[in-house]
Formats: sequence, structure tokens, C-alpha cells
Amino acid sequence: MQRPIAGRPLFLLMMVVLTSCFARAQTSAVSISAWIDKGDCAGVPRFEPTLDGKPASVQGLLGPTSDQIILIVFDLTGDLSRIDAAKQAVIAGLSSLPRNAWVGVLRSQDGLHVLTDPSPQRHKDIEAIRDLSNSGQPGLLETVRSALSLADAMNRKSPVRVSVFYITDGSIYGYREDYTDPVINPSDPHDLSRRFPQVLVDEKISKLVGQISSLQAPLFVVHLEYRQDLLNVAYQNGLETLTRTTGGEAAICRSMAEIPQAISRIFARITSAWWVTLAVPAKTHSHVQIGLNASCGKGNLQISWRSRFRLKGE
Repeated sequence: MQRPIAGRPLFLLMMVVLTSCFARAQTSAVSISAWIDKGDCAGVPRFEPTLDGKPASVQGLLGPTSDQIILIVFDLTGDLSRIDAAKQAVIAGLSSLPRNAWVGVLRSQDGLHVLTDPSPQRHKDIEAIRDLSNSGQPGLLETVRSALSLADAMNRKSPVRVSVFYITDGSIYGYREDYTDPVINPSDPHDLSRRFPQVLVDEKISKLVGQISSLQAPLFVVHLEYRQDLLNVAYQNGLETLTRTTGGEAAICRSMAEIPQAISRIFARITSAWWVTLAVPAKTHSHVQIGLNASCGKGNLQISWRSRFRLKGE
């Protein structure tokens, strides 16, 4: 796989330019991630897609052995024991990746920062991960659109599978922006702000869904600590909504033992993805429903895939 970047400043500049250009353009093709969940196929499956119920053509296909880029974004602010467990699990996951998987490490506090540019050099990533601190405030909600835009630009630039993988432990109360919804009228027991205190969280998630639904890279999240209060449950449900929007997956860990299991499972999910590129007719509606069947030989396969996409950027 050819090196897609020459250095951090050029990398960031290229991403900004590409993202700006593609946000204004009508999409003529769309790439979605898909997985074979059940069934055996020694060769290449036959994918049969539809757009809004009408047959569509496969313009390109990348399988689990093809080149890929994984952007791992750390958003760490809390319990050191959980963070250490997550770091060790990520390092173990990196060690098992094939050489044609290029990994970049980023940090989300105070904006999105590139710690290592995507490369096959695992020792650089491991060193960056070990040096990570847990200082600062959560940044996932503020940076996830930028991270997915970077991945999207990479995917549109070259035929390579790209995924974004967040490792986070943030509480909704830790964000710089206040997502609590104070009671407007304390003397009124029927005040709606009493009944729906999570409304600001839901509004933020809804806004992000609209912003990322035209981006192609799948989002994966492992949250290291499940929290049971109402606002954090809304936040954690929101993370699951964001990942589903892009065809990815979220894992919210309820115990220390679940952390390495979740990270290992997400790595396996990322590396086993098929990347199906569909041709989009010129007059297709901006919001499309994607159907997909897959078969191998004479048998059908049980698959999962990203089923919705918005063709025009905002």
C-alpha cells in the first residue's frame, strides 16, 4: 500500500481541502461497510444492492484482506485502572493487525490532535498510546464529526477501507459545554424540563446525526465505564445512535473485564468489514435507503450493513 500522507501539516491541510470540496458536491457513488454474520464463503460474495428499492450496481468492492486505515481516537479523562486496561487491550489489538492495516493515533481533548500519522509502524503507535494522559475534558461530541470527515476524505481519495475507533470514558457532566437542562419553573410540577432533563443531550446527538449521515467511514466506540444516571444513559444511548448511523458499533463496558473483550471485538469487526461501493443515479433523492443481499455459490449469506445514507453534505 502506498503511503497516503507525507507529514502531519500536509496531512491536515489535505484533509481540510478534500472535506470542503466533497461537502459541496453531489455524491455519484457511495461506499458502505458490510459484514458477513453467518454463512461460509471461501471466495468473493455476490452483493446485490438496492437504492430506495431499485436495483443498483456495484462499482467497487474491497474485502477483509484489502488495505485499510484505522484512526484510533483516545478520549480519556477518568479512572486510571480502566484506562490502563484499555491501553493494553488496544496495544494487543494492534499487534495482531495485518501489515496492510495502517493505524493513526489521535487525541480528542481540546480539539482533535494527531499523535501519529497512519502508517504500518506499530512501535510509534504503541509509544504514543503509552504516553497518553487522562487529563482534560471529554471531547468526543466536539471532535467526532472532524474525525469522520478525515476518514471520509481518505476513503474518497483512494481505494482503501477507513474506520474511526474511539476509546472513551467521558461523563456527560465533564464536557466543556453544559448539557444539563435546568428546571425552568421549580414551583411547577408539570414543567416539561422536569420530565425531559436529557433534552439538550438528545438535541446534540440529533444534530450530529444530521452532520455525519453523509460521511462514509463507520464509527466504532468503546466506552470504558457505564453510568446509570439519566443524563449519562441518554449520552451512552446517543453514542450507540451515532455508531449505528454510520454502520458501526458501540460497546458500553459495565465492568473492567468487559474492556479487553469489547476492544478485541471491535478490532475484529473493523478488520472483517467488506467495503461495497454503489453507483448512484443522478436524480436519486438526497436521503436513500440501501438494501443489500449477499450470496456465495448457491447459498445466501446472513449479513449486516449500513442501510441509510444522505448523499448531499450540509
